[in-house]
Amino acid sequence: MQITQVATKEHEEVYRVEDRDSGLRGFIAIHSTTLGPAAGGLRMRVYRSEDEALNDVLRLSRGMTFKNAAAGLPLGGGKAVIIGDPSKGKTPDLLRAMGRAVETLAGRYWTAEDMGMTTADMAVLAEETAYVAGLAGGAYASGDPSPVTARGVFNAVRRAAKHRLGKDSLDGLTVAVQGLGNVGRHLCALMHGDGARLIVTDIDATRVAGAVAEWSAEAVAEDAIYHAGADIFAPCAIGGILNAETIPALRVAVVAGGANNQLATDADAGRLAASDILYAPDFVANGGGIINVAAEILKISDRESWVAARLTALDRTMEAILSAAKAEGVSPHHVAERIVAEHMARAAA
Repeated sequence: MQITQVATKEHEEVYRVEDRDSGLRGFIAIHSTTLGPAAGGLRMRVYRSEDEALNDVLRLSRGMTFKNAAAGLPLGGGKAVIIGDPSKGKTPDLLRAMGRAVETLAGRYWTAEDMGMTTADMAVLAEETAYVAGLAGGAYASGDPSPVTARGVFNAVRRAAKHRLGKDSLDGLTVAVQGLGNVGRHLCALMHGDGARLIVTDIDATRVAGAVAEWSAEAVAEDAIYHAGADIFAPCAIGGILNAETIPALRVAVVAGGANNQLATDADAGRLAASDILYAPDFVANGGGIINVAAEILKISDRESWVAARLTALDRTMEAILSAAKAEGVSPHHVAERIVAEHMARAAA
């Protein structure tokens, strides 16, 4: 096992991890421990290069700092990525190797399930490290966080729809959903139950077929989702998809979804506002999952009521952000970042 520290300006600690015996290659990034130990999921996906993987883990770990702070959690921001195809290259040996890498950080970083990972995978990591959450069993086990993530995103979608469209529910509205992974599927079920019409796309044709069969969704090609005639666009796949190319194509009034780092750059928040599109900041909208995981990390005995109370508080935070943005005539993204920065400054004082 080779664990090599990578020099960065903004992050507290970044490590490149390689284990030749298992085929593991990846990164662990700790962005901030101002509020507490860094926490954030482990994802496995195909990257075109190590640089791309490094950039992803840096962006994701920074996003976790903002997400945990916005949710009022005593946790900092961190993330880990494994380079590879989870459908082909994920093995118990590889996961155990990553578990050993996490263990070397001695609790400065807690990991959990993310893209390409399952609760069963977390159990394998737990054979090598105590600093893993999202487990299916145990005294404080939180299990799969995606249903709670989806519930938080659903609340954000409804909150933004109320602000921008004056609607108390999604009944009669059309939502274009990009990505039908764990969070996307749970979100679709909630929105369909609230009366929404769904337009969906995913790289997996089987998932799309399932959405068509279960919710009478309309299927479109991957790139066509940006042009779909809808009231709301819900990004639930990879980040960076709101940019100078895609934003002009959007024909929606609201963007609210579960994906991390939806904005390619901060300037894209202004582009959405200039297009009269209300953006629900992603690190607030998708905070439900880390709230669920935090209950396990913090060893909360009455997890369900604690998580429910935190979700309600997160919804109030989104309301405050959207109201302040409207009053100030600025993007909700900038209001959300300001609130987080002020919270962290108070904690550091």
